[in-house]
Amino acid sequence: MNKRVKVIVPLPLDKKGVENRRAQLPEALIRPGFEVEFVAVKSGAALGDSYYDAMLMDMFVFEAGLKAEQEGYDAVCIDTVSDSGMYALRSRLSIPVFGPGQISFHLAGILGQRFSIIMMWERWFHLYKKALNEYGLWNQVASIRHIDTRPDVSELLAGKEEISFEKLERESLKAIEEDGADVIVLGSTTMHQSYDYLKERLPVPVINPGLVAYKLCETLLELNLSHSKKAFPPPEVPKDDEVFGRLAATEG
Repeated sequence: MNKRVKVIVPLPLDKKGVENRRAQLPEALIRPGFEVEFVAVKSGAALGDSYYDAMLMDMFVFEAGLKAEQEGYDAVCIDTVSDSGMYALRSRLSIPVFGPGQISFHLAGILGQRFSIIMMWERWFHLYKKALNEYGLWNQVASIRHIDTRPDVSELLAGKEEISFEKLERESLKAIEEDGADVIVLGSTTMHQSYDYLKERLPVPVINPGLVAYKLCETLLELNLSHSKKAFPPPEVPKDDEVFGRLAATEG
């Protein structure tokens, strides 16, 4: 029987928006015996541009993954470098839950000694600050740079490749030459369209977060490994239906 992986898109996108996110994972890179389904959250944040949006992303990613185990999925991947809702889902689920931020930052430490995160705009900084504080990785961060461009979380970089790619290349080179980075991490899974362009032009490894998170998911499923329930103990009194049932009723 195939292993089923649920990839949770942290924003309430339409079908086309979800398909654009799905494009980060080429069919050729999905191993035989695996099925991948990208599913957007029901409601929540718009851009992830504030602590307010971060709270909504945590909440609705958690809601979208809450019943993944009951639905027959073998793993959950979260489609945002902010790793929204990851620890809460690990507490609630026995199947493995993966966040591309945690995986990418630790992989950067394997491939090099100091890494830089290249993001679209400054208002995403709080997401990386929270994650790096949580994972204790600031000592490996050379810099966090942005290209001062408001992201389009649905269309992504489509139609803006020439301008955006050059800006990303320029900031990445500054991170390498001026800040001392020896690995570049793309700051969002929404930036996956720039990966091929950058990896051909930069003199250091480039990490595409959504892709590496999914590939590690495959590997750990094959090894029958999941997160430690000692590290992420389940709640004594789950209130899933109570909380989200009331929320749904309110929305109706």
